[in-house]
Amino acid sequence: MVGNKYKQQEGSLNLKAELQKYTRKWHWFLIGVLVCLSSAFLYLRYATPQYEITTELLIRDDKKGPDMGSMGDAASAFADLDIFKAHQNIDNEIEVLKSKSLLQRVFSEMPWLQTSKIIEGNIKSSEVYRSTSPINIKILKMDSSAYKLKDPIELTLNNKREFTLFDGFGGDKTYYFGETVRRPYGSFIIERTSKFHEDLELEIIFHDLRKYADEYNQKILIAAVNQDASALKITLQDPVPEKAVDIVNKLVELYNREAIEDKNQVAGNTVKFIDNRLVSLVEELGGVEKRVANFKESNQLTDVSSDVQNYFSQASDLYKQVEDAKLKLRVIHSLQEYINQPGNAYNLVPSSLGITDPTLNELVNNFNALQLKRKNLLMTVQPSNILVKNIDSEISSLRTSLKENLRNIENSISSTQSSLNSNYQQFQDKIKGTPQVERELLEIKRQQSIKEALYSYLLQKKEEAQLSLAATIANSRTIVDTASTDKPVRPKKMIIYFAAIVLGLVIPFCSIYARDILDDKVRLQKDITDRTEAPILGEIVHSSDSNLNHNLVIRDKARTPVAEMFRLMRSNLQFASLDNKNQVILTTSSMSGEGKTFFCTNLGASMALTGKRVVVLEFDIRKPKLLKGLDISVKAGITNYVIDHKISVNDLITPVEAVSNLFVIGAGPIPPNPAELILSPRIQELFMELRKQFDYIIVDTSPVGQVADVFSLNSLADSCLYVVRYNYTFKEQINIVNDIYLNRKLHHLMVVLNDAKKHNAYGYGYGYGYGYGYGENKEKSALERLKGLFKRN
Repeated sequence: MVGNKYKQQEGSLNLKAELQKYTRKWHWFLIGVLVCLSSAFLYLRYATPQYEITTELLIRDDKKGPDMGSMGDAASAFADLDIFKAHQNIDNEIEVLKSKSLLQRVFSEMPWLQTSKIIEGNIKSSEVYRSTSPINIKILKMDSSAYKLKDPIELTLNNKREFTLFDGFGGDKTYYFGETVRRPYGSFIIERTSKFHEDLELEIIFHDLRKYADEYNQKILIAAVNQDASALKITLQDPVPEKAVDIVNKLVELYNREAIEDKNQVAGNTVKFIDNRLVSLVEELGGVEKRVANFKESNQLTDVSSDVQNYFSQASDLYKQVEDAKLKLRVIHSLQEYINQPGNAYNLVPSSLGITDPTLNELVNNFNALQLKRKNLLMTVQPSNILVKNIDSEISSLRTSLKENLRNIENSISSTQSSLNSNYQQFQDKIKGTPQVERELLEIKRQQSIKEALYSYLLQKKEEAQLSLAATIANSRTIVDTASTDKPVRPKKMIIYFAAIVLGLVIPFCSIYARDILDDKVRLQKDITDRTEAPILGEIVHSSDSNLNHNLVIRDKARTPVAEMFRLMRSNLQFASLDNKNQVILTTSSMSGEGKTFFCTNLGASMALTGKRVVVLEFDIRKPKLLKGLDISVKAGITNYVIDHKISVNDLITPVEAVSNLFVIGAGPIPPNPAELILSPRIQELFMELRKQFDYIIVDTSPVGQVADVFSLNSLADSCLYVVRYNYTFKEQINIVNDIYLNRKLHHLMVVLNDAKKHNAYGYGYGYGYGYGYGENKEKSALERLKGLFKRN
């Protein structure tokens, strides 16, 4: 008996077996590659070729070196100021070139892009552009509905004078070249070119330039040439190389033009700003100068240093005069006090002490002379003498005159002193205020000097800005002219063909793999060994021999692969029962159609060929097939035997003419209660009698996965063979086998694999070493071998 020899290989991968799953389907891969290559050829034949258009620009980049255009940069007019400084680098310029708004302005300056002209071919159509176009279309007015037409406008060039237009609005219309075509969606003029020829059909498509530009924006690639150079490469792929070249050239042109306009705008705004600033600065400068003049005039200044020296000199003089006036007032006050004292009525008046008033000096002299005269008289006469009296009268009169004169002099000196004090204070104030005045004057002069310097600076920068305005250069320089490739870059033939080959291999591989993953049928012995520990008795190969007689393939001297498999099965069964009696053998399966009856018949024939008496019992009472497969008819069967006690065992046994020593017993009529019938004591009597007459009793029972009849016969059997059919039995049904084996529900359960084909071998061949046609030398013709290559196993 052959055990479960694959259990030891669980968890290991049999690479050869895995590869054989795919190599057996080599014709799938061949067909897949041929189909994919054919599809690739058709795709390349009718795909629209794409040409690559490139150009390279050298961009001024602050990060990559000195600015090549710094002499012409308007912003350099204020290079010494942080304002107006432009920080430019290549990354910024890439973003500018990639901006949608720039490309939309490019398309707005190329109005002919608003229409596409398509020439219809037999299989594919191609666009014509400008130099290759037979017509030109001039748009006069276009409504947005023109961009939403369901179908392109069809145009037929009838002759050199007229054309026919069809757009779905009122049928065909004929117009003359140069005539204004007015349609509901717009008006335009169509003119002939030098490429015109008659009887040509075209399709016209109108584009919304803004959206059309956005489409091309997705196709344009802009990148730095390398990290060390401030150079950009612009790439565009398009089926019409001439149109792509025009778009790229216009893009570069507009980019440079707008850069120049931006610089000129800066320079122009700079000049305008300077002019406005100069006007206001002149006004401010005139105001400052006027403030200096008014300040000097209000402060009576000519030269601050000389004026201060003069103030000190005049103040000193005034101080002396004030002190002199004070002295004179003190003298006057002393004289007044002296004269007014009663005790000094007849004393001499002191000198005026520097008072130069002649009247006062005369009065004092006269007063003192009278005092001296009276004093002399008193030396000779009495005070009551008339002469003394007369002198006293004169002295009194002079005293009054002297007092009056002193008051006048006092008032005069006081007035003079007040005036001197006032003038002195003014000069003192001027002297004290001189630093403040000087500071204010310096502040005003500082403003004046600043504005004068700024005025000179702006005049200089105005000249520089005007110079930069006249000398502005482009922001970039083309170092590689815009050009298109001579051959299409897309589709890439080699890549397409390579991809087709890979796809042609991958699709069958994935199909086989997916089929294997999703397959729920038993395909390999591994599918069984992975799910149950029940031993495998052997396997029966598939045979498509049309000469087979019904179900019986085992004959005397037969050397077919199927016959060899049954002989091997017979030997394995003998090995499995060396120490045990194995006379009654049950056969069952999971469901109908797994070849259980076929197996029973031929296993019995194989045993009969060894000289053993073998009987095969048709115990699949519900759905009997044994006798029908052998083309044998009987009068009584098992059900008749159970019901009719008059029928003996010998009445049931029918020999098989094709194989000696092989007998069969039919099921009989299908009873209403087959399960109960099998439990009848007559069944036990039947087996007891058969054990006496036959060496082997093979019982063809009902499928255990559908009914439980086989379990009722288990007590009468020595072993049980479970038939599993490749490509038919479900993998989940192997769990039934495992359950029966582990729980010992049937005696000595062994698995038989039926209908094995090449793809079920998993790298091991059939019958553990016996392949197809072992012992046969049948030579196949070349035609048969060729057919075998494409035969589906």
